[in-house]
Amino acid sequence: MSRLLGARDEVLSMVEERFGLKLAARGTDIHIPDDGSGLADDIADVLSQFAEMSARGIRPSGPEMKRALDTVAEGGGMPDMVSRAERTVCVTNRGQQVRPYTQGQLEYVEAMECNDVVFAIGPAGTGKTYLAVAAAVAALKASRINRIVLVRPVVEAGERLGYLPGDLMEKVEPYIRPLFDAFYDLLPPERFNRYMEKGIIEIAPLAYMRGRTLNGGFIILDEAQNTTREQMKMFLTRLGLGSKAVITGDITQVDLPVNKESGLRAVRDILEGVAGVAFCFLSNHDVVRNDIVQRIVRAYEEYEKDGRRPQALVS
Repeated sequence: MSRLLGARDEVLSMVEERFGLKLAARGTDIHIPDDGSGLADDIADVLSQFAEMSARGIRPSGPEMKRALDTVAEGGGMPDMVSRAERTVCVTNRGQQVRPYTQGQLEYVEAMECNDVVFAIGPAGTGKTYLAVAAAVAALKASRINRIVLVRPVVEAGERLGYLPGDLMEKVEPYIRPLFDAFYDLLPPERFNRYMEKGIIEIAPLAYMRGRTLNGGFIILDEAQNTTREQMKMFLTRLGLGSKAVITGDITQVDLPVNKESGLRAVRDILEGVAGVAFCFLSNHDVVRNDIVQRIVRAYEEYEKDGRRPQALVS
């Protein structure tokens, strides 16, 4: 019970704050007020899942518990936290398990396990890139692949690759930094640097992929909303024997010129139904960053759905 409720019964406080109820823990029982709406049963089911996870030695994080309670409060169905907790993708340098925290992330992880090409489309903070890197590191450790290739279009802020100072690595590194951050969390720095030196982990700007055939690799194309339709086709046809590709992006943040069609937007109509290709669509419910990020994403979605225009600022 103490492992379940945490210090100072923080789990009870979280439930009480979210639903406006007063819970009481006595011995090994938790008493939940029942108003006849079925809410008490839902809360009991969620707490039972927390208890089962704790009994298995898996401590659900605060954000994870809060997200489960939010799902119940918003009528999104009963989250299956136990199944998600058992799907460890990788282990960080600090010994923490990397696992899906939401139903959308669970479907994403399962898609990467069962398909050669996976598209993960969703807003910032939904774990698209991090889970792809974790899956790639796990596959490398298990010797299911022999290298990881990080690919990204270089179009942000209107800058062109050739105008940046330095050699190829120095030019590309600012654009690949989000992927590096994930690797530093999952691999000891010295091992990551050694893999980079040996080409086991490789950085490749999208423009440099033409003509290559990648065998036995795990290829991650990040920020894919900034590829053109022609570039997307070129990338997908680079896959060789024993390779897997994960393509991530947010179609609401396209930085291409207005006269260029995003390859990520077009690819679903082209590849939907093709065997071995899966599409995973994540939403603000899958955001695993600071709670404010989830609220910001939701606000933008509502704003764009309503078709509103920004008002002029009054000084």
